[in-house]
Amino acid sequence: MRNPTIAYTDYTMQPPLPSGELLEHEIVVSTQGRRPAPAFKPYDPTQALSIPDIGALIPDHHVARVVDQLVEAFPDEVLTACYPGGGRPPFHPKLMLKVILYAYSRKVYSCRGIATMLHEDLPAIWLAAMQKPDFRTINHFRSVRMGMVIDQLFEFTVLELHRQGFVEFENYFLDGTKMEADANKYSFVFRKAVTGREAKLKIRIQETLQEIQEIAKAEGLELGQLAEEPAAVELASVANRLEDQVDILTDLIAEEKLVENRKGLRKRHSLLKKKVKLIRENFIPRQETYAEQLAICGERNSFSKTDPDATFMRMKEDHMKNGQLKPGYNIQMATENQFVLFYTIHQRPGDARCLIPHLEALQASALPMPKTIVADAGYGSEENYLYLIGDEKEPLAGFLIPYGTYLKEQTKKFKNNEWNAKNWTYEEADDRFICPNDRRVVFKKYQEKKTSNSDLSPWRIIFGKWPVSSVHFPKK
Repeated sequence: MRNPTIAYTDYTMQPPLPSGELLEHEIVVSTQGRRPAPAFKPYDPTQALSIPDIGALIPDHHVARVVDQLVEAFPDEVLTACYPGGGRPPFHPKLMLKVILYAYSRKVYSCRGIATMLHEDLPAIWLAAMQKPDFRTINHFRSVRMGMVIDQLFEFTVLELHRQGFVEFENYFLDGTKMEADANKYSFVFRKAVTGREAKLKIRIQETLQEIQEIAKAEGLELGQLAEEPAAVELASVANRLEDQVDILTDLIAEEKLVENRKGLRKRHSLLKKKVKLIRENFIPRQETYAEQLAICGERNSFSKTDPDATFMRMKEDHMKNGQLKPGYNIQMATENQFVLFYTIHQRPGDARCLIPHLEALQASALPMPKTIVADAGYGSEENYLYLIGDEKEPLAGFLIPYGTYLKEQTKKFKNNEWNAKNWTYEEADDRFICPNDRRVVFKKYQEKKTSNSDLSPWRIIFGKWPVSSVHFPKK
């Protein structure tokens, strides 16, 4: 049987049929309760909007309000000190600082990206009071102006955190990390290589000067007594004397008529000219280059040609797994309650040698000294311990810094090893140790050891003069 046709009839839209009349095979279904047509709020992007206060659109706990409150607390005299005055009025430094700090909190670091935020980001527009400095102005402010006052602003921020109770300077957690410099990783200059090349150059200069002395005697020149390691000025003086003789030989060659005599003059002329060229184009430039490179190195072992302040060191990120040295810096940073308290930038790769300069910089700042310094075993050294203890004066601060073998010494294997000198019996009255072979090991002397910071540190030598073969160490 054929299915009847279902016709949806809306009695509100069609005139009613006569009573009892239905079309054949038609079923009438009422749709009075169907879903109404969607309705929207009025929207017209072309209409004019009036915003009385942009700040009313910023949430109360938005990071932009934190930035605004912090920068407003900065003293005006600190920020305005980096402006000489005169000329066209610049943008207010607090405006620039607020925009930059807010952009950094949003992980926007390029000056063009920050300038774009001033047109598109509502909190940035509010912080800038609808002013729009371009990317060149932003870049000049943070690279030139802020470089003069950044340290003072950082200290003021930390002191403000301390005043509000966020940090107490109770525990000073110190650690370091290496940051790769924006420099060519193949533009390295190593002190050891420069020193070696300089030594070879000095030997070659001495050999050349001896040859020049012999030539000068043959030419009848008096060069005088030259220093063992002549400087560039002395070498230039020798070259000037030789050039004068070259000019004389040039005139003699032009006047000489005999071919044999002219050949001899030309030979002497060529020999002197080669020595002059060797001094001026080889010895003197290389001397100046090596002296400049060693001056840039200073106490370091290396530097980068494209970033002379960077030192080549091993980084934690070693993709090639070959321990490649890269130009970088050692950043020492201390924290408490997840806030950065202080930081310093060093050219030394090791953390142990950075502790004392870091604490000296902290003492020179306006920040208070912490009560306890906490660091890992990378900072443990005798020099650092003596500095923190105070070395017969008031201690600098309490510290919790283990030395390199501290954890190893706590193991059962280490404590039960009878061949370890630290486990030997000590007789305090006679100031001696007794080894497992029942030999008396007496105090011998104090030895002065020069550390990397050019400080003499005493090392107590407890082993006396007795043959090592008399001690029978267990076989591995």
